[in-house]
Amino acid sequence: MEHRILDMVSSPADLKVLSNEELAILAREVREEIITVTSETGGHVGSSLGAVEIILAVHSLINCPKDKFVFDVGHQAYAHKLVTGRLDQFKTLRTYGGLSGFPKPGESPCDVHPSGHASDSLSVALGLAKARDLSGTDEKVVALIGDAALSGGMAFEALNHIGQAQTPLVIILNDNEMSISRNVGALMKHLGYMRASSQYRQTRDSVQEVLESSGALGTALANFGRNVKESMKQFVLPRAMIFEQLGILCTAPIDGHDIGALRETLATVLATDAPVLMHVVTRKGAGYAPAVREPEKFHGIGPFNIETGELKKKPASAPSYTSVFGKALIEEARRDDRIVAITAAMKDGTGLSAFAEAFPTRFIDSGIAEEHAVGLASGLAVGGMKPVVAIYSTFLQRALDQLIINNALPNLDVVFAIDRAGIVGEDGPTHHGMFDLAYTRMVPHMRVLAPSDEAELVHALHTALALGGPFAIRYPRGSAEGVPLPDEPEVLEVGRARVMREGSDVAILAFGRMVSRARGAAELLAARGIEARVVDMRWAKPLDADEIARAAQTRLVVTVEGGICAGGAGEGVLAELSRQGSDVPTLVLGIPDTFVPQGKADLLLHDLGLDAEGIAASITKRLNAQDK
Repeated sequence: MEHRILDMVSSPADLKVLSNEELAILAREVREEIITVTSETGGHVGSSLGAVEIILAVHSLINCPKDKFVFDVGHQAYAHKLVTGRLDQFKTLRTYGGLSGFPKPGESPCDVHPSGHASDSLSVALGLAKARDLSGTDEKVVALIGDAALSGGMAFEALNHIGQAQTPLVIILNDNEMSISRNVGALMKHLGYMRASSQYRQTRDSVQEVLESSGALGTALANFGRNVKESMKQFVLPRAMIFEQLGILCTAPIDGHDIGALRETLATVLATDAPVLMHVVTRKGAGYAPAVREPEKFHGIGPFNIETGELKKKPASAPSYTSVFGKALIEEARRDDRIVAITAAMKDGTGLSAFAEAFPTRFIDSGIAEEHAVGLASGLAVGGMKPVVAIYSTFLQRALDQLIINNALPNLDVVFAIDRAGIVGEDGPTHHGMFDLAYTRMVPHMRVLAPSDEAELVHALHTALALGGPFAIRYPRGSAEGVPLPDEPEVLEVGRARVMREGSDVAILAFGRMVSRARGAAELLAARGIEARVVDMRWAKPLDADEIARAAQTRLVVTVEGGICAGGAGEGVLAELSRQGSDVPTLVLGIPDTFVPQGKADLLLHDLGLDAEGIAASITKRLNAQDK
């Protein structure tokens, strides 16, 4: 077998001896490795393929881990993993006990922070640069941010501060016109103008030529940066200069797949004693035709056939919760023209693509700006609309203040459709939806539904829209339970649970997808002579006080939820039992006070004791202890 350059790279230092031609060969080998491995593990293929040359160029010029390379979001970082000593482990990407799909400080000293949510890299990078300045050290700081992540409010806040601080750091803007769905917003139009404007490019090229001939690049560039507001007014249209208006020097657009051009420009900006933004234009999925043709599909994909790009996994027998939600919302919107759907750069991921086609004027994609999306919803509600905000659980965390102050405090008619609630699998701790039960239950006026199957999800959405006020509906990733969908949705009685199985020994109060696992546990317990009553609680808030009182008549009250125990629904049941003056023994099952790693969801739930076997084992153990 012919030796690859990649096989000889054990650390970023090995890149420094390679020529541009050899680095270009290495880029092809890195792409081949990414495609080969992700065809088996799945992963964020398109974004990582598009950033290969950028990552190789950076590592060839800086000295990690002394110098800091910050990613935003970490789904661009597969090439980084491959050249920082993790080639032999790369085949374990996103698997249980293997490599994380995102930067993870515990994996490598070259991983600066656990990047999994967008728009935070510039804040982290500025913090690192300020720490360097305060310590009197000289490390370089480079942040790689995608154009979609740049649209997030946190990134704008950091840009404003970076321009004011004027401390040296390099921002590489990876501009591929994509996030997960197509980018939206005025900033994207601005970047498109910069890509297209020959006047801008020619002006910047001529400025660069002058600087390169000056013999004092660092000083000249710094002086240019300090005077950029006035000097650039004489050269280009003001609307092309958003970054320089903030005091950040911005390069002309650079071909992000030209390793020589990248290294030449990067060497220049790294020598600058002011903040610089490198505008790099790339193609998502570069080097793999199926990913180029279908960038949204290959943003995050399961195992696939390399030749065709088609998924290896057979279609599920049951629809996904996400698709059921999307179809149900369309039906609700046909009955009520006040319904507006909002998402934050997740049109496909939240099942709203069909809604957007059916009701284009009633669909809003805010871009990667969850705080804005939730604040926007409040304005729509005040204006008489019925907004439905569909956001993944892990991302809605970012808009908690807006959920509380803008929506719950004024008691507005807003529905939060919380997708990917609970354990989500291979994306790991930055993406598990562990916290939404805790952070929605604590908010006054908020009512929280946790449907246990797809039919219940249809009823829950109808209930939230019919009753009004702030509602949260949480549902998991993946295939639903396979139950028939209702011909007509029902309005559920507020705070009323439903009994799924009778039993007098133990009462299992289950929430959401844990209901099916609780029923499985009851079957196992019955074989051991223990009769368990299983209750689908439906409502995480308000809780069914009568059903909790009935549960207290058994030997043991057990709560099972797919979220963090601290502050969760189980603790709410304990509070209600205390209010009722009950001293019945209790057992709260859920995610303990820890972050959960990546791995297939069923395996993780087994480790957490949240599958049928684990629930039955915990109940049996507790009852045996009580009997001693």
